[in-house]
Amino acid sequence: MTSIARYRKNMQAIASQLQRNQDRSLMTQLLAGLDVGTSSCKAVVYTIEGDVVAYGRTATHWERTSGRTEISAVALLAAAEAALREAVAAAPDGEIVGVGVTSMGESSVLLDRRDRPVVPVIAWHDTRDTRELEELEAWVSRSEFAKRTGLPLRQQWSITKIRWATRPERQLADVARRLDVAEWIAFSLGAAPVAEQSLASRTGLFDLAARDWWLDGVQWAGGSARWMPEIVTAGTSLGRASVRPGLERLAGATVTVAGHDHQVAAVGVGAVGEGDALDSCGTAEAIVRTIRRGMPAEAIDTVTAAGVTVGWSPLAGRWTLLGGTQGGRALQVILDVVGLSPEEAAHAAAALGAVSSPVRVDAADPEKISITGIDSSTRPGAIWRAAVGDVTEQVAAIDAAMTKAAGPRGDLVITGGWSGDRSVQESKRRRLGGFRVVAGMEAGSRGAALFAGQAAGVYRGVSDFPPIKGGLALLERGMDEVGVPA
Repeated sequence: MTSIARYRKNMQAIASQLQRNQDRSLMTQLLAGLDVGTSSCKAVVYTIEGDVVAYGRTATHWERTSGRTEISAVALLAAAEAALREAVAAAPDGEIVGVGVTSMGESSVLLDRRDRPVVPVIAWHDTRDTRELEELEAWVSRSEFAKRTGLPLRQQWSITKIRWATRPERQLADVARRLDVAEWIAFSLGAAPVAEQSLASRTGLFDLAARDWWLDGVQWAGGSARWMPEIVTAGTSLGRASVRPGLERLAGATVTVAGHDHQVAAVGVGAVGEGDALDSCGTAEAIVRTIRRGMPAEAIDTVTAAGVTVGWSPLAGRWTLLGGTQGGRALQVILDVVGLSPEEAAHAAAALGAVSSPVRVDAADPEKISITGIDSSTRPGAIWRAAVGDVTEQVAAIDAAMTKAAGPRGDLVITGGWSGDRSVQESKRRRLGGFRVVAGMEAGSRGAALFAGQAAGVYRGVSDFPPIKGGLALLERGMDEVGVPA
């Protein structure tokens, strides 16, 4: 079947489904947000006022062998669709007018001329590309790479993973297109094949200042200019969802790529003003700050040396600073060591009062945590408090590097699994000052749905996005948390 025939058939199917949904279209308008993460795919359906009405979740099953972590693009799509089906099936009557997709960054989906995946999706934390990283370091200096791409020169980015995949000995089939994960999912749902700017900024193949592909880097990786799609901003209308089994209610909905998950989560919690920051305290802790477009090359060089990335934001005309730690994972390791639950550990630490302790914890590497200053009288609460303090110091160092590069921080919003922990909150208040806590929310899915609303014309832009309901509490010294209900 020719591409024109496929297009006509798809449009006929959409028209038929839209006719069947005519009654629904007179009811409540709904938006779907899909977050394709490392551990799971989460789909949430919202009203255009921002109320949650349905939820779906499916685990992503990676294949892991000796430093290698990968999943087939088809399996990843199946997991994403399963989460969407669950959410859509549970949604009340109404027309789903838009669907937005956000995802983890760095991983590539390479497609042949018939748009079939030709290589597994390699996880961002996969370490098979050690040889390729050494070759990249020999080809370009750390400083030049940072100034060009806004990224530290290290394992993580698409550039070395693609070079590994395209080596001649692997006899890879002809590649016609390279997409990121969210772009692949959106394309499979019916969107045009594009590259969203915040995801492009995580590849190592993108020229930060030019806002375009770095073709020398693409060629070094073994790619071609023809692989690289048009760059767009999150919230761009990319077409209509096609008819897919179990997802008939999505047929005709406007599809958009919302961008990189951490940055889309910042939009989801309302941290969208210049200088505003999100502290996402999960297993990995990510600090995301929205800044004005543009930064001197020397400042980029300095901040990337501190491990902070500089890239385009999902928000039009903005850049993002992003730094991360493995603090959440380290805290779980410490809990396992002391044999306490988070609540028990927080209570034990509080029972120590203001008494100083010689205990010191270095939790920068969860695989090699160092605990010093303990003796037979050391209490578990002291170890826990020291660990929380060290994890907070890691975040404070990232915050300081961002402030030095881009000026004072604005509003700080904290979310994620550890955001409700009393010890973590108190440590962050002492070190970072006041902040807002958003609890019980799939922030990435919410941000994706809001961008879907923008693409569908429900909102004119970010200023029209509905506020989070329930009242965010400003946490200052001596004040108690007031969480936001789910």
